[in-house]
Amino acid sequence: MTKFSSFSFLSISIIIVWIFHLSGILGIFFGDSEWFISATPLNLILSLVLLLLNSNDSNKIVMIACVAFIIGMFAEILGVNYGLIFGNYVYGQALGPKMFNVPILIGYNWAMVLIITASIAQKVSNKFGVRLFVGIILMLFLDILIEPVAPFLDFWTFKSGSAPVQNYIGWAIVSFLLHFLYHKFEIKRNNQFSSHLYLAQISFFLLILIKFKL
Repeated sequence: MTKFSSFSFLSISIIIVWIFHLSGILGIFFGDSEWFISATPLNLILSLVLLLLNSNDSNKIVMIACVAFIIGMFAEILGVNYGLIFGNYVYGQALGPKMFNVPILIGYNWAMVLIITASIAQKVSNKFGVRLFVGIILMLFLDILIEPVAPFLDFWTFKSGSAPVQNYIGWAIVSFLLHFLYHKFEIKRNNQFSSHLYLAQISFFLLILIKFKL
């Protein structure tokens, strides 16, 4: 693939990601919010596919994505069915088909969030420990934005009404394991698309948070 065509595909991918996220924001604010919320699975799948296609180290990226999917799903299954790791919560219907009461797309989401935060962390530092810390913080920050609006989007609901401290501790533990494995794989970084996807996610949930909570 030529340098020009690679750049073109990257640019198109970035534009698509922003169009989908901005359309979701505008739709939820001013349009048929239920329809746009129901389109969340499509947005998530498209984002992950574009992320994988824009990765420099395709074989390793697919491998770590599969590992993240399995670990993420296992942690969520323990959480939903036994109240372990994250606390007591249940998933709604917005994220599609479930396996052991956990939407399959949640596994995809763990893979996507890991790759984009780890890729950004790679740009911040060459030190293994710093990359772990930055990646965990980036993942936790995204979760902090999502948790308050998750019930409004019919993603999930905690039985206590809000996410407990246990949830964030659980996120930090699972994030640590995933980031540790990611960097041990020595995956080549691709920060440009990852950075745009992370910022699109942050922008989406921050604005939705403003809509539902203010």
